[in-house]
Amino acid sequence: MRGLIVINHSIFIIEDDQAIVEMVETYLTKEGYAVTVAGDGDEGLRKFEQAQGRFDLLLVDLMMPKIDGMEVIRRIRAYSHVPILIMSAKDSDIDKALGLGFGADDYIEKPFSMIELSARLKAIIRRATQYASVETEVAPKYNILNMGDLRIDFDNFAVFKHEEPLKLTSKEFEILRLFAGHPNRVFTKAQIYTKVWNDDYYGDENVINVHMSRLRDKIEDNPSEPRYIKTLWGIGYKWEVR
Repeated sequence: MRGLIVINHSIFIIEDDQAIVEMVETYLTKEGYAVTVAGDGDEGLRKFEQAQGRFDLLLVDLMMPKIDGMEVIRRIRAYSHVPILIMSAKDSDIDKALGLGFGADDYIEKPFSMIELSARLKAIIRRATQYASVETEVAPKYNILNMGDLRIDFDNFAVFKHEEPLKLTSKEFEILRLFAGHPNRVFTKAQIYTKVWNDDYYGDENVINVHMSRLRDKIEDNPSEPRYIKTLWGIGYKWEVR
């Protein structure tokens, strides 16, 4: 049928700048996305809860009235693994680290082009979709791995420490799955980024460092002296099995 638009994925925009909202919403709608909008953090949290988190991706601004973007991400991450892309004019490494540290998947700086935004969205959604299926190279040869006080259920994307469930983001689980599926193999930061983010690596170590730090905080008793994921200074990391 001529003019038929196929809805591919649902995007939730939480942004207070109306000009940006209109520009992004118009573009994404033409691209075939179903778009929902909230004008501030408080409205964003309410709409996300009302929709029971049924979105494929969130676009979240950092500087917003009532509840800022960092707090929105923190609250959503407490119970949802939905992919989150930060969009903000704040471009310092500290802001990126904080945003990604709270569980965002990527960061795009304002002003940005619609082509760049579209590429980022497609990449994140593609990775999230792949997260739901097991890739041959990354997948371990077993469904459940018991190691020390950890139990990793690869079929159900669940991780337990001392039989207590851990709340891992999709990226953290993908990193864990990559390492656990290849015990004692060393991965450079470039290899980790290429395999987990499924994108070219341009030397942005901050993204890797933040995700590795958060993952260690969750799975290690003493993150400064990790038992599972070891650092090989100047080389990379490995999941150590003795």
